[in-house]
Amino acid sequence: MTTRTVFLTGASSGIGESLARLYASRGYQLGLVARRKDHLERLAAEVTPRPVIYAIDVRDIDGLKDAAADFISRHGVPDIVIANAGVSRGTLTGMTDDLKTFQEIFDINVIGMANTFHPFVEPMSKAGKGTLVGIASVAGFRGIPGGGAYSASKAAAIRYCESLRVELRSAGVSVVTICPGYIRTPMTAVNKFKMPFLIDVDQAVIRFARAIDAKTSFTVIPWSMGIAARILRLVPNWLYDRVFSHMPRKPR
Repeated sequence: MTTRTVFLTGASSGIGESLARLYASRGYQLGLVARRKDHLERLAAEVTPRPVIYAIDVRDIDGLKDAAADFISRHGVPDIVIANAGVSRGTLTGMTDDLKTFQEIFDINVIGMANTFHPFVEPMSKAGKGTLVGIASVAGFRGIPGGGAYSASKAAAIRYCESLRVELRSAGVSVVTICPGYIRTPMTAVNKFKMPFLIDVDQAVIRFARAIDAKTSFTVIPWSMGIAARILRLVPNWLYDRVFSHMPRKPR
């Protein structure tokens, strides 16, 4: 029986680490990417089969190309590639220092996703199979005050994955977009406001994997947040502005 394979970015903590542990527990051979080498080494020592690790920033396209080529040479074209790396910070357009934060968030959350997928598109297309998974967010459904960079980056990620899905349809490559709601991770731990429908990360990634297995083109997890997000899309601007202008904001 051939061992299935996953190549995953943002693997050193939060959703990425939990996904790595889940897939390792199912016997998948993993290629794990993150900036923090010490975290990757700790994770690699704790799971089997032992993953191949790459201490790379997803903004480093040459590094990702080299990692992809190395993983393919060891284990073949991966069955699943998950672009999970992402950052979230509060931003205010009127603050000069925050313009650099805007750049960083877009470079990681959007360009980093394209960088992750790029080395695998041609090999997967030639093989006529494989699944590319983009981790976006319900924050991409509407603009969140104080979080303009994050909301905009996730909206861009959603549309990018949609475009890619259509592009690769005839090649037999699936593209799955997952929009998490509030998941209990270090990223959400800094939030000082009530987070509706908050779920534990280990519960969330089981649902992620189910959607990936089913090659679901687009899903929101948990489903309850999906309903709420879709309703918010229908709320007229005058009402949305009045309500959300008073909501607590993510720390800068």
